[in-house]
Amino acid sequence: MTNVPSRISIIVPVYNVENYLTKCLDSLVNQSYRNIEVLVVDDGSKDKSAEIIKSFALKYPEKIKAFTKENGGLSDARNFGIELATGDYIGFVDSDDYVTETMFEEMLLLAEKHQAKMVICNIQKVNENGQITQKLTQLPNMQEKINLEDHFSVFSDISYFACNKLFRKELFEHKRFKKGVHFEDIQLIPQLLLECEIIAQTQSFHYQYLERTDSITKTHTEKGLDILKAVQDVENEFKGSRYSNKNTELKNFQIFEGVYSFLAYLAFVKNEEIFHKMSDKLTVFMKERQIKIQDILRYSRFGKNYLLSLPVKKKIFYLLFFAGQKKLIRKLI
Repeated sequence: MTNVPSRISIIVPVYNVENYLTKCLDSLVNQSYRNIEVLVVDDGSKDKSAEIIKSFALKYPEKIKAFTKENGGLSDARNFGIELATGDYIGFVDSDDYVTETMFEEMLLLAEKHQAKMVICNIQKVNENGQITQKLTQLPNMQEKINLEDHFSVFSDISYFACNKLFRKELFEHKRFKKGVHFEDIQLIPQLLLECEIIAQTQSFHYQYLERTDSITKTHTEKGLDILKAVQDVENEFKGSRYSNKNTELKNFQIFEGVYSFLAYLAFVKNEEIFHKMSDKLTVFMKERQIKIQDILRYSRFGKNYLLSLPVKKKIFYLLFFAGQKKLIRKLI
């Protein structure tokens, strides 16, 4: 009896990305690992994305599975793909990004070598000429195989992107991306990590995150409050997990995602009324969790003081916020 090779389902939500979709899909149909299916979910695109998907489906019928649905947002499109995935493992790739040829082969090898339910790779930001603009190392100075019971610091240190990870499909048996919210990755991926005993990582920079020149400047609104709601959802799941006694790591997660990530968003909120409303919500969030200024200033990530490692302008913004100097902050931004 021969062993059937594991199958990987790669889910690609698509919405109006005609200028980038070909490069994304090329990188997937040319993966060195052959037993894959690419579920391309057109989430109601109004440009020529549908035509590009159709051409790939005709050229690579054994790999590309094309679907069209009414626009429902990123979470809805990903969930649509999860429901139809037939693989043993699931990966996500955003349709304006692309990946290296060996990404899924290496990550699958690590998953099966270490019996890991989640595998992580590094990310690099690239411009439209393919030039690397920034390297984002995910778990520096950590071994390939990570036993979470012994190294649970990763719970607060890890970046919770969905797209640089490979997941055992069983992790999604009772979990889905939350619809109608922003920061859906922060809401779900930590919950999936809590279901793992062992994760694995490669230091390879497999995922290529495109910094687009045609992106419309994001409007920073009250939707940023979804960060705090995402942290709360994770907290609720944390209480019933096998790691419920890891209080230090939970607090560090609250500080990194609930305070620092939220402030990084708040720094771009131009409307003064919304800015103050969101600031007040963060103050309540910190008070309810007994997060003190000293906790925040002492917080370290990968052994380094997080605040000291920030760019100067961001550092000033954070210090002014912690000091309660909101009028000075408004001048800064």
